[in-house]
Amino acid sequence: MKILTRDVPPRSAWALEQSGIHPLLARLYAARGVQSHDELDDALARLLPPTQLKGAQDAARLLADAIAADRRLCIVADYDCDGATACAVAVRGLRMLGAGHVNYLVPDRVVDGYGLTPPIAQRVKAQGADVLITVDNGIASIEGVSAAQALGLQVLVTDHHLPAAELPGAEVIVNPNQPGCDFPSKSMAGVGVMFYVLLALRAEQRQRGIWDAATQPKLDTLLPLVALGTVADVVRLDANNRRLVAQGLKRVRAGNLPPGMAALFRAAGRETSRATTFDFGFALGPRINAAGRLADMTLGIECLLTDDAGRADELARQLDAINRERRVIEGDMREMAMEMAESLFEEGEAPPPAIVVFDPDFHEGVVGIVASRLKDKLHRPTFVFAASTAPGKEHELKGSGRSIAGFHLRDALDLVAKRAPGVLLRFGGHAMAAGCTIAEEHLEQFEATLQQVAMEWLDAATLQRRLETDGPLAPEYRRTELVDMLHASVWGQGFAPPVFSEEVEVLSQRLVGEKHLALKLRHQGQPVDGIWFNRVEPLPGRVKLAYRLDADEWQGQKRVRFLVEGAEL
Repeated sequence: MKILTRDVPPRSAWALEQSGIHPLLARLYAARGVQSHDELDDALARLLPPTQLKGAQDAARLLADAIAADRRLCIVADYDCDGATACAVAVRGLRMLGAGHVNYLVPDRVVDGYGLTPPIAQRVKAQGADVLITVDNGIASIEGVSAAQALGLQVLVTDHHLPAAELPGAEVIVNPNQPGCDFPSKSMAGVGVMFYVLLALRAEQRQRGIWDAATQPKLDTLLPLVALGTVADVVRLDANNRRLVAQGLKRVRAGNLPPGMAALFRAAGRETSRATTFDFGFALGPRINAAGRLADMTLGIECLLTDDAGRADELARQLDAINRERRVIEGDMREMAMEMAESLFEEGEAPPPAIVVFDPDFHEGVVGIVASRLKDKLHRPTFVFAASTAPGKEHELKGSGRSIAGFHLRDALDLVAKRAPGVLLRFGGHAMAAGCTIAEEHLEQFEATLQQVAMEWLDAATLQRRLETDGPLAPEYRRTELVDMLHASVWGQGFAPPVFSEEVEVLSQRLVGEKHLALKLRHQGQPVDGIWFNRVEPLPGRVKLAYRLDADEWQGQKRVRFLVEGAEL
């Protein structure tokens, strides 16, 4: 691993410090491209206006007409946390804005697969719907949209995934990544797109005289859900997304959040008053995602929709139990997948430029998580496949991929599809995460073609694991109150949490829980505890470490400790 230090533009850091920002935060923000205090202003008034989002105003008119005519609306959601929160935002928001009939439907991961398909369209029609609204899916659903329209449904697609060459023929499409959309925030999550549609709808209804500034529903109550979905979907936290997340966090910390979110905090043993983006990404998000992976995402959505605290607690407990089961399945799969991946190259050799693994016993609901773990360990674009358990699809394999910086996964799949026609039955996704379906007989051809693309696109520098850090930590900043200050800020994808790095002395080291390395370190002349999770190999006496700051509480005493992220060995 090569540990790098981010450049800190001195003028930006100085300007931020002069505006009243703590010197440490000023340095961290400047290193992430922030140049002025205005960029850190998270006021709602500074959100990008919905008028800039192509299709939002057309969607507003379609929905305003539908609500005025008392038409039946049905949301078709994706089965991950972004899809679940987008669905909850859509249902809650549309009801707040006067919709009398709002229902939702979530495709089954195994039986239905991803997105709006013709059978899903038929089920929506059978429910008696007049308008079908997709959230976090739909941009690739050409056949599904056509089928829905043939059944007499109006279709509104809200999505954020990258479109293919052909777009669906929906009445309206809202997607910041569609051709001709000048919306500056291309990284908005599906839940953010739906929230923007609601903002546009409320503005349209104000124009129609339904509300005024004093009587209009307060859509900001939905921001905790928007923040959760945005962080959980690991989209880039640009300035607009950071504002959405910051506003959501403020409300969570103040106790203004849906009962289901509060129940999930309790189930995870976390406090809402001290909520962080870490809680969204690693505590709440996985519990909701587990429902879509192993059971039925309806559980997750119902948890986010209920206003009954007792029912919220019951559903949160169910989600927690499913997540524990997910962890067991994932652990077993991860071990097996790692053995298979490591068998692809000799000890002491570099891994191949891409990793593809499959086993008939793999669970298709967990392949994405396992792909992510393998990618983190081997630093290679990785696909993990499982056999489809859908009726009549037993010959198909469903794969989930995760990538490294410098390798655009969806574009790579697009090239695989061109070079090996017929191998990919379906594919889609983003730069860093994508999915595909292939026939089992084409697995070797898929792997060979992907390896070839990876060989052409990846060079030695890209294949070397590099960790960007914020350099040394001044000893005066090694305080618990500064740890709390850092945790309170908004960090995430594209706005990385602070990681410091420098050479330290290792005073002692021991294994705890058989798989974690507990450390006693000397940092700039002072002793400090450290821990490196999931590391068993010992460290030399002096070593350059990359670490995050954490506060450990023991017998009522809070102490700073280092959470080690990597070492330059």
